[in-house]
Amino acid sequence: MDLTDFGAGAQYIAGRQSRGSGDAFQVVNPADGSVVQEISLASTGQVDEAVAAARAALPEWAGATPGARSEALTRLAAVLTDAAADLARVETAQTGKPIKLSTEFDVPGTIDNAAFFAGAARNLEGKAAGEYSGDHTSYVRREAIGVVGSISPWNYPLQMAAWKVLPAIAAGNTIVLKPAELTPLTSLMFARACTLAGIPDGVVNVVTGAGRVAGEHLVSHPDVAMVSFTGSTPVGRRVAELATATVKRTHLELGGKAPFVVFDDADLDAAVHGAVAASLINSGQDCTAATRAYVQRPLYDAFVAGVAELYEGIRLGDPLDPRTDLGPLVSFTHRDRVAGFVERARGYATVVTGGAAPATGHDGTDLTRGAYYRPTLITGAAQDSEVVQGEIFGPVLVVLPFDSDDEGLRLANDTPYGLAASAWTGNVHRSLRATRELAAGCVWVNDHIPIISEMPHGGYKSSGYGKDMSQYSLDEYTQVKHVMFDTTAVARKDWHRTVFGDR
Repeated sequence: MDLTDFGAGAQYIAGRQSRGSGDAFQVVNPADGSVVQEISLASTGQVDEAVAAARAALPEWAGATPGARSEALTRLAAVLTDAAADLARVETAQTGKPIKLSTEFDVPGTIDNAAFFAGAARNLEGKAAGEYSGDHTSYVRREAIGVVGSISPWNYPLQMAAWKVLPAIAAGNTIVLKPAELTPLTSLMFARACTLAGIPDGVVNVVTGAGRVAGEHLVSHPDVAMVSFTGSTPVGRRVAELATATVKRTHLELGGKAPFVVFDDADLDAAVHGAVAASLINSGQDCTAATRAYVQRPLYDAFVAGVAELYEGIRLGDPLDPRTDLGPLVSFTHRDRVAGFVERARGYATVVTGGAAPATGHDGTDLTRGAYYRPTLITGAAQDSEVVQGEIFGPVLVVLPFDSDDEGLRLANDTPYGLAASAWTGNVHRSLRATRELAAGCVWVNDHIPIISEMPHGGYKSSGYGKDMSQYSLDEYTQVKHVMFDTTAVARKDWHRTVFGDR
């Protein structure tokens, strides 16, 4: 099976790839506007077909031993390793992200996730069995929930597919994944890799369709027991609303506006380099990317100057060129949205550098056919301004000064979001306070962005709830059952008198 052969279509149901019966759609390379693949989107009928396939596969897969599921995921990690180069190339083609990011971050991270969940599949934790009442033995079972309907975003198509699929199937569930129609190709490759690894047909299904058609139908489907969604907060609210009608479990990883707090005893060089990397990863299209830098006043001017200097040296260009640092945004529509934030900010703040689409790349190549945008640094914005409060989702960093530690932490928490944050300091007491008081699901100290399979990823506040990766993620995809055995063999229990009779 050639994982890169998309000729049969963009749906993967019950182990077979097929064409959608909905509208025609083009997957476009945002670096040059070329068509990567022409597909047909899924209809609601195909969503029904995929859910039926997942439901049919559930008894066998949920009944498999944890060891059997673990072995299948171990084989999946090996299949993904063999396909690593193809996965990176296709991921770059459909998203525009630099090949060095696909090769060194997205693909190896996905393989590591598969290897981790192969082990986690054998570790379904619960409270120890015991005679907690004195007259009964109690224990806890963790069981599969059922068919999971998952919706993944366009910014990390491969990794987000893995984050949805792996814990769900490791716990014995089956899944229907709806990737973003802009970037479905590596999700299809991932599903086909599952088949090659010997995971039974119907356990992993992919329907590529529009959110308001395929997505909403999947979320509302009566045979879907759980919904997992990664995307914007407004759409997440809609998903939660639809899921409530059928009382589904929901798992939502939503927007972010991560603060980057630099105290006056921080290593300035480390903070500057960290801010550039953390704000520009994936062209800033990362919900944990550093977007608001709060810098204590003694370091503020030097920090702004240092970031501006590094920004001006960032190499924009062909994503397949290993020297390219920054690729395009995912589409012209999204590029224009990011530019709109910056243009409006000119009325109340200062654009220090960037704030425009480049004409040529680092090697002189024409970039006007792509959705490129220069790294943009903004200062002088008020805390309540749009550029500080809104999720821009592009290569834009806003820097604001603060004086006291109290002020810095207060400003950092002053948005509706709470997905990620970082604190930069050489003082252990400051770092402990920051990690305690920053309201975010992940807080880094003297770094920003790294993630690992063994640790959870998920938000506070309007950034959603539930965890991806780690054992905590596996727990999200199980339901807990209390089992209780009488140990006395006594027919007339003492507690019966509270209902009838006397002692």
